[in-house]
Amino acid sequence: MEIQEILDAVRAFDGVLVVIPDEGSGMPELAWGDAFLYYAPDGVMPERTQPYATIVTKNYPDDMASRLDEPDRFRVNIHVGRDQVGMLTDAGAQPMTKDAFVPHPLYGDAGWVSVVNPGPVTSDRVIALLRDAHAAARARANRRVSES
Repeated sequence: MEIQEILDAVRAFDGVLVVIPDEGSGMPELAWGDAFLYYAPDGVMPERTQPYATIVTKNYPDDMASRLDEPDRFRVNIHVGRDQVGMLTDAGAQPMTKDAFVPHPLYGDAGWVSVVNPGPVTSDRVIALLRDAHAAARARANRRVSES
């Protein structure tokens, strides 16, 4: 599965906002080219909300375990909730393993899973989890609106 296939799938979700920073975005250079997925039906990136998923294409200073500096590697990160991380991840997989769910190298304890280069084993589940994460983000946003 390629990055564009994932982005095409999520762009079909109601109210999704895909942010891909570049030189003119005002976001840090380190984030350029990565994708950040939000529920934002108004099309404006939320100021106080984290994305529900990301697609990263390079190592970050404290996050090198997935070896994203090697050619043709990317990682999909999805917030699934703490309860699901253990159920979804492959106990034998390492952060650099392709096509396997692992706890996010930094945020696994916060309920995030990761997949390097989703393939035949994980692609369908990645899209399903992205849909679920989007629905959860929508529900949180709707609760915030009804509480204010």
